Amino acid sequence: MRHRVWLIALAVVGSAIGAVSSPDNAKADDLSYFQKQLEPYRGKPTFVPPGPSFDAASCMKGKTVFSIPQSSANPFTGNIEKAMQGVAKKVGFNFTTWENQGQSSQWVQGMDTALNQKVDLIDLLAGSDPRVLVPQIKAAQAAKIPVIASHYSGVEQTGTVKTFADGDVPIDYAKAGSLLVDWAVTSTKGNLNALVLISSGPLSTDSMVSGITEELKHCDNCKTKTLNYIGTDWATRITPGVQAALLADPTINYIIVIYDSMTQFVVPAITITGAQDRVKIAAFNGTPFVIGMVQTGQVEMDIGENLDWIAHSILDSEMRRVCGLPLVTDPKIPFMMFTKDNANDAGTPPQLSQGYGDAYIKGFHDLWQLK
Repeated sequence: MRHRVWLIALAVVGSAIGAVSSPDNAKADDLSYFQKQLEPYRGKPTFVPPGPSFDAASCMKGKTVFSIPQSSANPFTGNIEKAMQGVAKKVGFNFTTWENQGQSSQWVQGMDTALNQKVDLIDLLAGSDPRVLVPQIKAAQAAKIPVIASHYSGVEQTGTVKTFADGDVPIDYAKAGSLLVDWAVTSTKGNLNALVLISSGPLSTDSMVSGITEELKHCDNCKTKTLNYIGTDWATRITPGVQAALLADPTINYIIVIYDSMTQFVVPAITITGAQDRVKIAAFNGTPFVIGMVQTGQVEMDIGENLDWIAHSILDSEMRRVCGLPLVTDPKIPFMMFTKDNANDAGTPPQLSQGYGDAYIKGFHDLWQLK
């Protein structure tokens, strides 16, 4: 029996996510706390090796990694898959992407295919949920094929993931959530009244919401309401939902979007309601078309992850497992903020993984001892 409880989450308007008072909370004239949190993420990130160097080409020769993304229709996961294919070609091993439209039944088919092909590792990328694949994961384990959930959970959730899969490649999602609050509070001068768009199901959402909730405790004047849409409902439900919320409360001045591909459905709602001058958007992921929306002023800030860097980091962790090497607990995937001041660094139009600098290219090349 497949567990699909999380897939029935519906849009909820009006549920508070934070706004807890404290004697030390920020006022409109005291934003130093929030500004300080943002400073480390304004510049290009540096490369930090996630583990010891190893000869990746030798130990991965003839091996196959089979990746099942949350959905091939999601530009974020689709771009990571393309980048992972490029990394595999550079190192010299086989990489297969299982195309799907975000249905758990399709993930099951992918797992079955991977088992039949006797691959060396199965990657569940960015929301193909191991909690609904328990029988298939047990079958893979019986066949001695490790199943890794990548870019799916927060660093504090590793223990939870390991009850379902063989391991994870975590991200500091809680920090990403807190940074979205830091930016929105600063932008509104401490008078934040925000819609927070989430997508329940993946553990990453829980982690980001925890970061958002904790950071809001520092702001006395902040108010939020939550809109919750599962991935398969984004195209049909976000625009009317956001439109209704903006019309119901004309004092809303910000929209926090935890996965930036949702913004393509948020912007039309802002336009329809004529709220462009009062409502700004901050988002997380760094998907190229959203950085383009930063360039045009439709999105105020996007916390970017270099998708090519993500691909390198995920496969670094997974290659170590295939090669029988000590595992890393932190893949060292950095964040960087894109605003109107630096969005053009990503290209015009923005290109995949551009604008972050190239320190990681040489870093991973040397780490993997490539010729």
